[in-house]
Amino acid sequence: MTEETVQRGAAGMPEAPADTGDLPSIDDLEEAMRDVVDPELGINVVDLGLLYGIDVHDGSDDGTGPVVTLDMTLTSAACPLTDVIEDQARAALTQGPGGGLAKDVRINWVWMPPWGPDKITDDGREQLRALGFTV
Repeated sequence: MTEETVQRGAAGMPEAPADTGDLPSIDDLEEAMRDVVDPELGINVVDLGLLYGIDVHDGSDDGTGPVVTLDMTLTSAACPLTDVIEDQARAALTQGPGGGLAKDVRINWVWMPPWGPDKITDDGREQLRALGFTV
């Protein structure tokens, strides 16, 4: 079984590991997650700094194909739109040409470290400013 884990974050995002063959790359998974938009702010979850980590492993031993686990947080633990973000993430990673990048997606909601504006990327800050937010 092949495993690949990379912790990501707005500050000091490490380089993605080399491609492992049949598994989608962390970069490709992260790029697909840019299609997942926070419904309240209208900015993608990557640039908002809500995506803390991506783990992909080969689930082919049970016939499922690549399985992706996302470590994510929300701007507030009381966010009522968790289901919307989960549905968008699942669609972004499992749908598309050839059935998508992953066969299955699991989201691990984490609250430590807590999300804060410091996690927003420079691109996210520009997008928020364009919407009239002071960041």
